[in-house]
Amino acid sequence: MKRQIIDQLLTWKNNPQRKPLILNGARQVGKTYILKHFGKTYYEKCVYINCDNNQIVASIFEGDYNISRILLALSAYSNTTIEPNNTLIIFDEIQENPQILNALKYFCEDAPDYHVAVAGSLLGISLHSNQSFPVGKVDMLRMYPMTFTEFLWALDKELLANLQVQSEWNIINSLSETYIDCLRQYYFVGGMPAVVQEFVNTHDLKKVRSLQKDILFNYARDFSKHAPAAQVPRIKMVWEAIPAQLAKENKKFIYGALRKGARANEFELAIQWLIDAGLVYRIHRVSEPQLPLKFYEDLNAFKLFMLDVGLMGAMVDSPALTILVESKLFTEYKGAFTELYALTQLLPQDYPIYYYSAPNSLVEIDFLVQKDECIIPIEVKAEENVHAKSLRTFINNHPTLYGLRLSMKGYIQQDWVENRPLYTPDGWLL
Repeated sequence: MKRQIIDQLLTWKNNPQRKPLILNGARQVGKTYILKHFGKTYYEKCVYINCDNNQIVASIFEGDYNISRILLALSAYSNTTIEPNNTLIIFDEIQENPQILNALKYFCEDAPDYHVAVAGSLLGISLHSNQSFPVGKVDMLRMYPMTFTEFLWALDKELLANLQVQSEWNIINSLSETYIDCLRQYYFVGGMPAVVQEFVNTHDLKKVRSLQKDILFNYARDFSKHAPAAQVPRIKMVWEAIPAQLAKENKKFIYGALRKGARANEFELAIQWLIDAGLVYRIHRVSEPQLPLKFYEDLNAFKLFMLDVGLMGAMVDSPALTILVESKLFTEYKGAFTELYALTQLLPQDYPIYYYSAPNSLVEIDFLVQKDECIIPIEVKAEENVHAKSLRTFINNHPTLYGLRLSMKGYIQQDWVENRPLYTPDGWLL
């Protein structure tokens, strides 16, 4: 399936200062597939090496880090002559062999003409453990579940996807019902590639939900298998509480909702484990909408989001009828789904993202995005109702800023805000 990250991979390939690449991201977001596709499509040769329980490959990296010897051994192992510049070497499940991770430093220093890319499940956990890490010797890319645009591509609706970046708002508005129907499907299916592929192949909603449940089960199994035993119950509590936390009007994460009397220091490690695993996104509050937003970050106030809107629907057993047909999706469920959807479309665009709330809590802005030298305040509305009291008050208090409202309404431009449709994420920040 077509993925937007291919453009970033091509930029990496063509960069003269290219270093070995670490492709990070949650389990089952498509890292292995995209690296294999990239290697087969854009290189003369591609060598794929799975490091999981691979004693032969492990032995190659034991002892020294003589890259000439290692390349010769890998050529023999893969029965492929590995050549500079025209061969992509892929190490998968690299978290199973820390020595290969450390060897990336020597590929960078001693063999810069060789193209090396690595991926692995729970790689973020490994990178935050006590393992040696080649700081400054690798390039990093983050991969996310499929966006709505990629979902449209998978449905063979490239025209709908491409219109987003062409500012053809009259055409987009005329096709709003088609876009909304596809968006409903995306809310149910989400962006996990295996789930999207099942939906494309069969349109069987029971099979789609079953696959989502399998993914959730595997994530829960990872808690017990890979997390410190003392943290497993806390990790489960945080993970299972996220949908209810997002359904609140005030979506700030409240420890007391996990357990009466719960404190931050009890759950900090559990939350960090979920973040490192790529399963949870943490968006911090800022006290002032000033550049750079990082300077005004409040580490004690944040929202937690799951990685995928479809998985959240499966976790809470949202009925297919409600999401695909009834109007409740854009009314009763607006807090639980729409803000998560918006975030999952913004994150791959790779801008710093925060949220803002005033000390009196009367004004809250769902997201503040720092794009280059601009701060974009974003309010997310699940319906066509575009009444935006908080955003209007915020802009009145900060008149140098210009608001962006995301809603089910078509494109509207006013002197203080633009409304852009929820179903055009690639056109939100143009």
